Amino acid sequence: MANNENHLVIMAGGVGSRFWPMSTSEKPKQFIDVLGCGRTLIQLTVDRFSGICPVENIWVVTSEKYVDLVKEQLPDIPDDNILREPCRRNTAPCIAYVSWKIKSRSPKANIVVTPSDHVIMNVAEFQRVITSAMSFTCDSDAILTLGMKPTRPETGYGYIEADLSVASPVNKEIYRVDSFKEKPDIDTAKSYIEQNNYFWNSGIFIWNVNTIVNAFRVYQPAIAKVFENITKYFYTEQEQEMINRDFPTCESISVDYAILEKAEEIFVFPSDFGWSDLGTWGSLYEQLPHDLNQNVCIGNNIHLYDTYNCVIHTTQEKKVVVMGLDACIVAEKDNTLLICKLSEEQKIKLFAEDK
Repeated sequence: MANNENHLVIMAGGVGSRFWPMSTSEKPKQFIDVLGCGRTLIQLTVDRFSGICPVENIWVVTSEKYVDLVKEQLPDIPDDNILREPCRRNTAPCIAYVSWKIKSRSPKANIVVTPSDHVIMNVAEFQRVITSAMSFTCDSDAILTLGMKPTRPETGYGYIEADLSVASPVNKEIYRVDSFKEKPDIDTAKSYIEQNNYFWNSGIFIWNVNTIVNAFRVYQPAIAKVFENITKYFYTEQEQEMINRDFPTCESISVDYAILEKAEEIFVFPSDFGWSDLGTWGSLYEQLPHDLNQNVCIGNNIHLYDTYNCVIHTTQEKKVVVMGLDACIVAEKDNTLLICKLSEEQKIKLFAEDK
């Protein structure tokens, strides 16, 4: 049974178009069925918290332009729990806004913050880790992040350096953070992999509401002041007006820079549950099962001949035949077809933005 003090915050304001033509600025990847399973990424995010957090304690922070998509795909979320950012200010102001609003209603809330567009393959292990993590933070002043055990020298993720010499006496799976590392070059990433105390920074955080609010008051007083002043308007008709006025005055800064790299009680929970942030077609290819020729196929009635190492995403076509391709992306959406080399997918975003 879900704990009534447990709250889930989903950050869903991203506008990425790296999965073009499936994703666009009008409908970014979190609102798309990327995996071809009948559920969008944001729906899957909510699904895996079943039994951990009651639906009335689920919060979504997004842009005004995506509010209707959130309501359509998550109809059980209360309207008051869908927070509208008037502009993009990175993750720190986003998290501050929702934290102050939660605190005004639930002063003992225990919160997990997650992006809306990640993939978790082993949901049972994920739920075990989250439940254990929330037990760790519920009555403490600890800030906890999930560190993913790396499987390759990845240059697209930040890293967490952990002190594995001594585990927390409260939870033997949790360790103190020594430092956070920026996205490395390939040689640095290889050196991290050779050691056992470096983990990918998942961007999933767990903390008690008082812990994070107090951290903002200490380390980001200007941001804290904005939401202290708006608190009296929460759950009133004036709330959005005040947010529209004052939210843009917040510094655009990530919670990593704003809080995590400054605070003292920072911990990491090394985890392994098949995680990916699905930032690229290549990451989707890495995450999903492959056929005998190392192809990933998402869609019905796909026929491949002399085709190897490709990702085929064609969910709207009645029949698809691909012949003679190697290490390519084939994707279609709404009468648009993309065919390109996996190695050149970084050009997709530029092309999509031009369109």
